[in-house]
Amino acid sequence: MARRAAIIGGGVIGGGWAARFALMGWEVRVYDPDPEAERKIGEVMAGAVRALPMLFEAPMPARGAISFHDSLAEAVEGAEYIQESVPERLDLKHKVYAEIQATCDPGAVLASSTSGFKPSQLQEGAARPGQIVVAHPFNPVYLLPLVELVPGEGAAPDTVEKAREILTGIGMYPLHVRAEIDAHIADRFLEAVWREALWLVKDGIATTEEIDNAIRYGFGLRWAQMGLFETYRVAGGEAGMRHFMAQFGPCLSWPWTRLMDVPEFTDELVDLIAEQSDAQSGHMSIRELERLRDDNLVAILRALKMQGAAAGRLIRAQDNRMRGPLEETVPMVTVRRIVPVDWTDLNGHMNEGRYGQVFSDASEELMTHVGADQAYIDAGNSYFTAETNIKYLAETLAGEEIFVETRVTLGEGKKLRLWHEMKRASDGEVLATGDQFMLHVSLETRRSCPPLDHVRENVERLARMHAEA
Repeated sequence: MARRAAIIGGGVIGGGWAARFALMGWEVRVYDPDPEAERKIGEVMAGAVRALPMLFEAPMPARGAISFHDSLAEAVEGAEYIQESVPERLDLKHKVYAEIQATCDPGAVLASSTSGFKPSQLQEGAARPGQIVVAHPFNPVYLLPLVELVPGEGAAPDTVEKAREILTGIGMYPLHVRAEIDAHIADRFLEAVWREALWLVKDGIATTEEIDNAIRYGFGLRWAQMGLFETYRVAGGEAGMRHFMAQFGPCLSWPWTRLMDVPEFTDELVDLIAEQSDAQSGHMSIRELERLRDDNLVAILRALKMQGAAAGRLIRAQDNRMRGPLEETVPMVTVRRIVPVDWTDLNGHMNEGRYGQVFSDASEELMTHVGADQAYIDAGNSYFTAETNIKYLAETLAGEEIFVETRVTLGEGKKLRLWHEMKRASDGEVLATGDQFMLHVSLETRRSCPPLDHVRENVERLARMHAEA
């Protein structure tokens, strides 16, 4: 039975939460009095359905249903996790919490997406203040893993631990903010950069596009995989962080920035920024910009995943959590996944090399199933692909769901032959076939040799089963 989450408030953030939970297999109940809420969340969901599965090699969980409800009480019924994303008005949030706590499970997590309020402010006057925490995400919630988990002193320890477990389970990184602070942690950095950017535009130093280029072509790329302090540690060279601080610390007293001084938000400044922003990005709709953003994030996150670094490490861990054992059907479904954007050519079609990648992944899954797993390889044994013949039968596009059916056509001694068919999930059309011949080798001698008994027996058993079917 699917676990249940309630989403209160269905705007951009609430919609992102709904998509993240649903795509990770949770049943989602939504309450939002906006008559357009279902349409808006549907559009957010469409983007999430396309983008999030691209991050993973493992098949996604069965998608949870999203339902819309006319009352708070109905939406939170049976929910073990409740995410509030209503407008940033403290009186409104208090009213919503009172209604939620009147009917929800006392053991449920009640989390707020607020970027501005402290948990102690949210907990004021609540029937069960220990139930309320801040879980502040970043847009798009369905792709970016960071969520600032701020319990404050009033939250119950078991509520905090349950929130951490749930958020980790849907592929997010709950950053435990130990002390209450205005704007938490990440938004304080954003606010500092935002203020400085406003001054640069107002003073005619740079346009909105030039400022964005300074970020995305420079330090933004470093920050995406090393953060701030690790970046500066590297900047210190072999002498490290202490040398960097000694070299650049004194400049902190120089009047470079205007962080403590906020430009007046005049109509003229707003018009100037809006005009520059229109010139920079007005040729694209919001939906087109969102799709471009998501594709770029998928490619960056997948690159980090390949290195096991930063946010990519979290995605790799979630991939492993979602990967289950193969079922011994005939044929065996060895791969089920979405084609990611970084697997495609400029025309959006999966490039030839990635067909080989898919069949390689299929054989790896089968190897693990028969016992030739990482431990087996670490012990000095492996299968080596001697020959693969691939036939390309149809185009495959980014965002399409595919699966691979594999048969063991030969399993004798040191020889193993696999027949793969890659199919489109929507209609079952065969997109490519792969005939793969492998030899078992000793990694120490680099010569072929029979597999160990338990692997040999499993391979022979599968070969007989597939031949008899």
